[in-house]
Amino acid sequence: MMNYEGLDPGLGDYSSGLHGSLEPGLEPTLDPRLDPALLQELDPDGLAVPVADSVHLLEGLFSELHSVAAEVGIPVTATHFDVQEELLWMGNHRGHASSFFGPTMDRYSSYQVHLTDDIRHIQTMETGVLFLTKNSLKCLTRGGLVMFDYPMEEGADMHSLVLTDNNTLLMGGLQNYVTELDLSTVQETQKFDMEVPGVAIMRQSNRFLFCGHTSGKVSLRDPRTFKMEHEFDAFSGSLSDFDVHGNLLAACGFSSRGLNGLACDRFLMVYDLRMMRAVTPLQVHVDPLFLRFIPTYTSRLAIISQSGQCQFCEPTGLANLADIFHVNTVGQLLMSFDVSSSKQALSFGDSGGCVHLWSSAPEVSFNGYSRETDFALPCLVDSLPQLDWGHDLLPLSLIPTPLTTEPLVSDWPTALATPSPRRAPAVDPEILRTMKTVGFIGYAPNPRTHPRNQVPYKIKEVELEYDSYNQVPESPIGRDEEPHLYMVPKKYRKVTIKYSKLGLEDFDFKHYNRTLFAGLEPHIPNAYCNSMIQVLYFLEPIRCLVQNHLCQKEFCLACELGFLFHMLDLSRGDPCQASNFLRAFRTIPEASALGLILADSDEQTGKARLGRLIQSWNRFILTQLHQETQEQEGPQAYRGASSSTLGSSSESVIGRLFGCEVENSSLCRCGKETVRSSLTLLFTLHYPEHSSTDKTPKEHDFADILKKSICLEQSTQAWCDNCEKYQPTVQTRNIRCLPDVLVINCEVNSVKEVEFWKIQAEYAFNKALKKEAAEPPKPKEPLPTEWCTENELCNAEALTFDTRAEDLQNVWIPLSLKMSISKSRGLEVSSWPEGEELSAAEEAEGAAVYDLVVTVSHVLDARTGGNLVAHIKVGETYHQRKEGVTHQQWYLFNDFLIEPIDKTESAQFDVNWKVPAILYYAKRNYHSKYDLRIKNPIEASVLLTEASLARKQRKSHATFIPLMVSEMPQVGDLVGLDAEFVTLNQEEAELRSDGTKSTIKPSQMSVARITCVRGQGTNERVPFIDDYISTQEQVVDYLTQYSGIKPGDLDAKISSKHLTTLKSTYLKLRFLIDTGVRFVGHGLQKDFRVINLLVPKDQVIDTVYLFHMPRKRMISLRFLAWYFLDLNIQGETHDSIEDARTALQLYRKYLELSRGGKDEVRKVLKELYEKGRKLDWKVPDADPTDGQGSAVFSSVMEL
Repeated sequence: MMNYEGLDPGLGDYSSGLHGSLEPGLEPTLDPRLDPALLQELDPDGLAVPVADSVHLLEGLFSELHSVAAEVGIPVTATHFDVQEELLWMGNHRGHASSFFGPTMDRYSSYQVHLTDDIRHIQTMETGVLFLTKNSLKCLTRGGLVMFDYPMEEGADMHSLVLTDNNTLLMGGLQNYVTELDLSTVQETQKFDMEVPGVAIMRQSNRFLFCGHTSGKVSLRDPRTFKMEHEFDAFSGSLSDFDVHGNLLAACGFSSRGLNGLACDRFLMVYDLRMMRAVTPLQVHVDPLFLRFIPTYTSRLAIISQSGQCQFCEPTGLANLADIFHVNTVGQLLMSFDVSSSKQALSFGDSGGCVHLWSSAPEVSFNGYSRETDFALPCLVDSLPQLDWGHDLLPLSLIPTPLTTEPLVSDWPTALATPSPRRAPAVDPEILRTMKTVGFIGYAPNPRTHPRNQVPYKIKEVELEYDSYNQVPESPIGRDEEPHLYMVPKKYRKVTIKYSKLGLEDFDFKHYNRTLFAGLEPHIPNAYCNSMIQVLYFLEPIRCLVQNHLCQKEFCLACELGFLFHMLDLSRGDPCQASNFLRAFRTIPEASALGLILADSDEQTGKARLGRLIQSWNRFILTQLHQETQEQEGPQAYRGASSSTLGSSSESVIGRLFGCEVENSSLCRCGKETVRSSLTLLFTLHYPEHSSTDKTPKEHDFADILKKSICLEQSTQAWCDNCEKYQPTVQTRNIRCLPDVLVINCEVNSVKEVEFWKIQAEYAFNKALKKEAAEPPKPKEPLPTEWCTENELCNAEALTFDTRAEDLQNVWIPLSLKMSISKSRGLEVSSWPEGEELSAAEEAEGAAVYDLVVTVSHVLDARTGGNLVAHIKVGETYHQRKEGVTHQQWYLFNDFLIEPIDKTESAQFDVNWKVPAILYYAKRNYHSKYDLRIKNPIEASVLLTEASLARKQRKSHATFIPLMVSEMPQVGDLVGLDAEFVTLNQEEAELRSDGTKSTIKPSQMSVARITCVRGQGTNERVPFIDDYISTQEQVVDYLTQYSGIKPGDLDAKISSKHLTTLKSTYLKLRFLIDTGVRFVGHGLQKDFRVINLLVPKDQVIDTVYLFHMPRKRMISLRFLAWYFLDLNIQGETHDSIEDARTALQLYRKYLELSRGGKDEVRKVLKELYEKGRKLDWKVPDADPTDGQGSAVFSSVMEL
């Protein structure tokens, strides 16, 4: 960027008549005041014009290659060679930018960047082009699409920018600061105050950032801290330009001539950066305005004058008059100058709107290795050939096809157009048998049974069972390249978390979930049940039931579901994880006996039959919750809390909600009938047998199939007491009452059931088409208030819920059912129009309408092994709590992906990839029967003294003093917290071809010790919780060096620690959170994540963020304690009491620093980071007496 001081004073005064009449798109009626010599060099179209008919360039000598007029009469204020492609960019005084391709300078793109301000600096990146104007930074693609527009502060006058790395740039100007901008987030990260205002030019080298000031000085600054290291006072007037190469810095500028003002100085100032001093000034024969190093064999300098003279010379030698060339500007003044990265091309922009390209070779290349430039496709409308209809051999493919969404007569049938790629052959069993695993890589000798890297074209097709039916046709090219060939829609595919060095911190969950409901993370073992956990959560009576329930069992699924649902209530769109619930689930013997606990290998390889598995899990969880919530244990609450209203009756809420009294009748052929009554919580669909004589399957209504499945009649062998032997008997089932929620397991477990669903859906679709054709069209029904997050504006005018017949493809199940029981006719089930209500007479007869509220589907995907998703109709109360609006809406829940869907999509089952597993129908307005209030069952008694599980623990070994009744925490109290962990499963990672490591599955951690320290009062810094957590799972690594946990500390038989259950300690922390205390610690985000707690942000004070600067590394607790508190902690191992105390002290120190204001804190943090870099973030070896670890035990014993 050039400085305009000292230039021709008339240059900035542009007459409005000079360029005001040139409007884009009109014929260029040229202003008569323009230089006629300039117009002789331009053709009427304004395209690139060669200087002469034939240009002969001498190798090594620069000569003019091409000249082009961008906008006649508008000065070119910036030129720049693209560093990625063979493009030359220019920006003019009116804010317009253009680019030209290659040495021929064909126009590539042209667009308006700013309406009024001139373009002062251009910088290209891999993805786009940065344009700097007076008070804005704009990034556009090379084709002209806006990527971002960043406005500056009021009063800013920007002149230059420099990219410090791929995602960070610095901007300077005439104001007294330099701004650092993060390009990935388009946000200002830092602002550096300048001792000398007016940064007109910025350059960069490996060692320094160079800032050229309007005062004539050049300052050298540290690239990381921007602190000034050296300063050169180059010129007494002003600086015009400077450049850096190797160890040399050359500058040109203006000197003060007393009363005569500024004059261009013909001496170039040259500085040696090794000794930081000036060498002999270089006298040149032109008035220098621009200069650049053009290093080829030697470090040549190109010096450019305002009038167009160009001189080349060595920075340490004498200038030669013979090395002067002249740019033919036709009387105009040069305004901008740039050199290509290959040093083969020079570009000049003049005040007349022309751009001149000079080159040292005829076949010039702007970059050493340029990528290919994308060009717009040519328009073929005007070049279509004339078609002769009378010609018999005319190919019809020459006729252009109009753009249409309707099927064409020439379209191929779907059956013929479906891709059918070859499946990859199975791995040779001999390889699997002889394979040895080292880490996560397997090695095996080559059995040489097949040619290397060759696959036989014909693979023998075998008749596959339903297990292998999930081989979905897939694109041979890849998922991203040909999405239309991939059968499973993207939102239904299995979602995975991509882990980085920061773990989950920089993973964008908002990309998958823009609602305020919480998803569930899938990386935990047995997380296949995430969809069903969401189903239970969105049933209001169950949500209230489990949150009111609390018992003394260590592993109670109802308690753990209550804890998990509490987190889902608190979350504002952030995902939760069901780790504690699944930990308890793995300990239930019935779950293991039913085969519901998967091995990691089965889950990852997709061997599990998820459809059957989730239906078994559905039956198990309902039965388990029914048993756990109806058990009588005296006082229902935990350790002395009051009784729970929902859990105190002998009949559980689960029984009232799902239970249906069933009468099972068994009739022997001898005439003896046996009748038994039982309670069933769900029903399984039974499908009619297809007769081999019937070629065409019959049409069945879903309501009839459901009725026959509920009132099941089948013949089977059973014991008859009358005959005293097994006899053929007729088993009949009838129900006496209707459940509030009807749960249905679909049992689509073989190809036969799949074909049945497919055929019935086709029948239903054809019937809907006929019905629609016979009825007049209905007006569209508007969509209710759109779902949205807190900060988004909703606009639902263009969206409707108008269900057309074509939307009912693959739909067999109705959205509403009418059910009734009468003594004369028994159970009656029929489909019911969704929006209609029952008449008073029908309600009096006991009829009820059931609406579909849940469908759980098994998504068949050969690439990922398949997954389970849920469609849930979320009720008004949930929207009211999360979004403050009252409406119902269907959502798709796919682990942490949550997306609103149309109601018909919930009932659509394209069984080629989406197989129905579970259906929930809920009685309309069933909520009114239940008490939906939640009373927190966790009381203060959980913090009182409790016995240790360890047999060897003695009071003399106590490391904490429990809270007294008078010390119970209040809202806003400080509590120091630290936790230690052990590893249950090691991290799974893979090495990429470039040597980098990619985390597939993170290590599974388990909390082993939790410590809470008083943050105020007479006993401040004395722990009141120091629990070691007993675990029944195998620990693969105790991480003793970091956790201080040793083998045996968590074993009740040999441990001498205060050992408790996870549930006991979890309740203590939950009580503290619900009370409203503020936790102080270091790295609490990970601690709470592993403990599986969700804590409101205003209750967390994390010292790792208090002492952190943006875009800098996190600092360890040990280094902070040494720097601020002069403490030497974590010498050999970590101690959670010591760490919690240190975090409290650091918070007190931060409050002390904050009293001096934000500038004081920023100054202290800069000094902290400078000290850390010098010491490589390692604490110096200190006097062992400085440590505070020995004080932990003594302070407790004194009290």
